[in-house]
Amino acid sequence: MKIGLLGLPNVGKSALFNALTGCSVSSQNYPFCTVDPNISTVRVPDFRIDKLAEIYNPEKKTYAIIEFVDIAGLVKGASNGEGLGNKFLANVREVDAVVHVVRCFENSKIIHVDGEVNPKRDIETIKLELIFSDLEVIKRRIDKLIKLAKADKKYESEILFWKKIYSYLEEEKDIKNIEKTEEELEFLKSVPLLCNKSTIYLCNINENEASNFTENKYYKTVKEIAEKENSPCICACAELESQLAQLDFQEKQEYMQELGIKNSALDVLIKTCYEKLNLISFLTAGKPEVRAWTIKKGTKAPQAAGVIHSDFEKGFIRAEVISFENLIKFGSISHAKEKGLVNLEGKDYEMQDGDVVLFRFNI
Repeated sequence: MKIGLLGLPNVGKSALFNALTGCSVSSQNYPFCTVDPNISTVRVPDFRIDKLAEIYNPEKKTYAIIEFVDIAGLVKGASNGEGLGNKFLANVREVDAVVHVVRCFENSKIIHVDGEVNPKRDIETIKLELIFSDLEVIKRRIDKLIKLAKADKKYESEILFWKKIYSYLEEEKDIKNIEKTEEELEFLKSVPLLCNKSTIYLCNINENEASNFTENKYYKTVKEIAEKENSPCICACAELESQLAQLDFQEKQEYMQELGIKNSALDVLIKTCYEKLNLISFLTAGKPEVRAWTIKKGTKAPQAAGVIHSDFEKGFIRAEVISFENLIKFGSISHAKEKGLVNLEGKDYEMQDGDVVLFRFNI
């Protein structure tokens, strides 16, 4: 999973990226201090891995991972190349979801690219640039399909679809929430539209509001926009998260408790990304390794096996499945089997979050 941090210059993206990933990329107080995208891989915290390791004492523990990409700030006119905009927009097309970082704090020492804090305007600036870029991409797609349709009429339905999407974007409609047929969904997969990316809004707030961010007037504005789009809206303080990132685990927990903060920004963001992208994790456990594997909700057992190795999917026979809770409760697979809690599942079994599974296959 690749998540892009996106926003105007000087909204705190790079500072948040550093805090979330433990990196040290430049986050200076001027536009475009970040030019090339910074990329870092972060492990997904999962207490289930640690609990299973207590049972199996494995040689290796492997957590699920998320790749974060700090995309340089976009400005008005980015779709026409302003501020290296075309290059930056190309980076956005490569991610699975976008975390739109919005400045929701006042600080005269930190320059705002448009002179003053205004989340609604800032969000609209980014949205319009994404729309303008997508309109150009769709226009090229339609032109190509029209040429192909002269020789094969099968392309006509796709032409009609893209013309419809083009008109929606011209009217600034949210294309993520319109109904689509199976065929139209396939059309969308063929073109990585920026406006079709799952979006999470992250409000960068002051440290003194970290435990009571709901009173922040700018947050209220962003949350209202997010709700209309059916997008999540979360808060974090880049400055505070940077401080927390310098502490060891115990110090971090004590400081967060002192401030009245229950979860770090990384934990909240990862959970939100999983929910927004409809992701879950299943687990494999044994002496060599205890590991978490990320899949989409609704994934069937053979396809889940294929995430581990394509041969597992090709030669799938069955899956031996137990819930994490039951395995921990009884302490071992053998004891759980005695209670009838290890199920043999076939090709139609839909994987559940926290399933501990052993795949049987033959090739």
